[in-house]
Amino acid sequence: MEEAKTYTARLGDREIIVQTGLFAQQAGGAATVREGDSMVLATATMSSTPREGIDFFPLSVDFEERLYGAGRIPGNWFRREARPPETAILTARLTDRPLRPLFPKDMRNEVQIIVTPLAADQEHQLDILSVISASLALTISDIPWEGPIGAVRVGLIEGNFVVNPTHAQMVDSQLDLRLAGTADAILMVEAGANEVDEDTMVKALRFGHDAMQPIIALQNKMRDEIGKPKREYKASTKDLDLQASVTSRAEDRVAEILRNHFDRDEREAVLEDLREQIAAEYTIEDDVANALRMKAVSGFVGDVIKEQVRRRIVEEGVRPDGRGLTDIRPLSAAVGILPRVHGSGLFQRGQTQVLSITTLGTPRDAQEQDGLEPAEPRRYLHHYNFPPFSTGETGMLRGPKRREIGHGALAERALLPALPEKDEFPYTVRVVSEVLSSNGSTSMASVCASTLSLMDAGVPIKAPVAGIAMGLIKEGDKTAVLTDIQGMEDHLGDMDFKVAGTSQGITALQMDIKIKGISDAVLAQALSQAKDARMIILDVMHSAIAEPREEISATAPRITTIHINPEKIGAVIGKGGETIRGITEQTGAKIDIEEDGTIYIAANDGDSARRAVDRIQALTESAEIGRIYTGKVVRVEPFGAFVEILPGTDGLVHISQMDTFRINDINDVVKVGDEIMVMVTDVGNDGKIRLSRQAVLEGWSLEEAQAADKGSRGGRGGERRGGGSGDRRGGGYRGGGERRGGSGGGYRGGGGDRGGGE
Repeated sequence: MEEAKTYTARLGDREIIVQTGLFAQQAGGAATVREGDSMVLATATMSSTPREGIDFFPLSVDFEERLYGAGRIPGNWFRREARPPETAILTARLTDRPLRPLFPKDMRNEVQIIVTPLAADQEHQLDILSVISASLALTISDIPWEGPIGAVRVGLIEGNFVVNPTHAQMVDSQLDLRLAGTADAILMVEAGANEVDEDTMVKALRFGHDAMQPIIALQNKMRDEIGKPKREYKASTKDLDLQASVTSRAEDRVAEILRNHFDRDEREAVLEDLREQIAAEYTIEDDVANALRMKAVSGFVGDVIKEQVRRRIVEEGVRPDGRGLTDIRPLSAAVGILPRVHGSGLFQRGQTQVLSITTLGTPRDAQEQDGLEPAEPRRYLHHYNFPPFSTGETGMLRGPKRREIGHGALAERALLPALPEKDEFPYTVRVVSEVLSSNGSTSMASVCASTLSLMDAGVPIKAPVAGIAMGLIKEGDKTAVLTDIQGMEDHLGDMDFKVAGTSQGITALQMDIKIKGISDAVLAQALSQAKDARMIILDVMHSAIAEPREEISATAPRITTIHINPEKIGAVIGKGGETIRGITEQTGAKIDIEEDGTIYIAANDGDSARRAVDRIQALTESAEIGRIYTGKVVRVEPFGAFVEILPGTDGLVHISQMDTFRINDINDVVKVGDEIMVMVTDVGNDGKIRLSRQAVLEGWSLEEAQAADKGSRGGRGGERRGGGSGDRRGGGYRGGGERRGGSGGGYRGGGGDRGGGE
């Protein structure tokens, strides 16, 4: 077994332990990274030959969750890991994004990076370790790469920035910022925030970039000491003579088209015609060679288009559709678009159109998490769909791709800070964003459409949230920051910087770049322009719906929340769940019970909910001293009768408190099954309940009833003048004793009055 080489570095006050040489010795590069008792293994391997017939760099990054890392067995039927959960896909995307810009642009060898979490201590988070370990594996490998990179998470806790906060610390953090970069610049940003202002965000980015420097320095040291020589690769080549010829023929014509055609569809049609015209000029007879030649010609025309678009933006400040650098495309917003659904919102920005639909469910609809990281059930689910017709194309309809999962997670992160707390709004909320038309920034359009949909559904959000995508063109020393980028600008530009937030601050960020980093000044400018655009968009959304509807949709379930003593939960559930099933079947309501005694009752009509509430309260109510109950006699003893006043709760009516007169035999007055009215006079520390029927018959106050009960315990019960059990001298009924002419027993009809007997 090879001897491991161990290195350490510090991120803030956290020690990071790096080890290599022990695991995966046949991989191009392999390393483990450990923080606390969380550890991940990353491997990086490159194919020996390039893939033929492709014009892109084939990189794949996977984060392979293994539940043994948390000491758990998968909960599915097969008891083994199956399809990666969304959390693993999102971590893989997070790892991929800062690595990709640093590979050679002309390399076509396939590179595969696999990150496997070997241990998860439920305290230290794995995603940042994944990025660091992948960078380490590449740095010491034989794979050509212009790293290393560092990565950190930055929290904002009690006004202070914290490096790599734990899961427990993140509960109190206003910011969850993850960033990666080289020693000189930031490459990737992913953030969720609770309305953090732009200045604070820039400071957090600067703080995070400074904090990652020790791990970058460590990787440089490891590369110098143990790194493998970088492998030679066969670079993708171009026919330079053909490129020069195509460029000379296309430049002026492309420039003219861009000057005269601002409509996207019209411009693309004219550019496609130009491609075909130029391709025809270079056609040769050999079919195989001609196919390769035509592909190369089309690529060279594309290069000319890219150069001309970027030049016009940087030098003239004019974008492909004629807008200035900070102009936003035409905006529109509408709500209540669809019948029957709980809420719907439509948002359009230029040719980008997104329809979001809100569905309200019960607490049981929350999604349980089955991953390595500790997580509460998801009360808010945001799903994003990108069908092929949205770009005027055809394609296979399968499950959501990584991009769709990522865009849905970004929109979810943006909206979470605006959602009401569970005790205020106990619903599980699902929003589905359907991209109906796409020309850039659909993820931010889905944030806007979803805000509209939530408000239309009557979800009492704290504030509307809007999103905008920023872009960057950098040519030499010249830079241009673009507001509201469209598809062409995203494809041909250097940055995609998505910013979402309320009027008060930022709730989500996501930045990807294609160059080797950008400065703090560019980030600050992008955030400033994004804020200006966000205010404009929020005004348009406000014109469609100013505030959440006061009532939820008539088709949505109504949820009533009650609280019971946790010790009474068993009474509601019943043996084997029999009681709660019975309530559900008889009332039609859905009932969810939490460990703290909170009960959520969901029903489509108020009557069902009320009946369920009454049943549960009857099962869980505690006897209240001084309150009068109608109860059923469940047992008779010589000294009194036991009366059930609440389900499963009974108390004793002593023989001296059974009637307004002295009783010799309790069976003369009541029998099992009788219903009588009684007052609760005392509840002992042992839970025993004392009741009085006489107090009801006499109309006594609690104090009078308690005094009489106390007296009855010391003797014969305080016999009253006239055969009663104590003289109230006017406080009782006609003197408080036996009724004239009979043996009493009733109270104005229960027994006789003026001659009535039992």
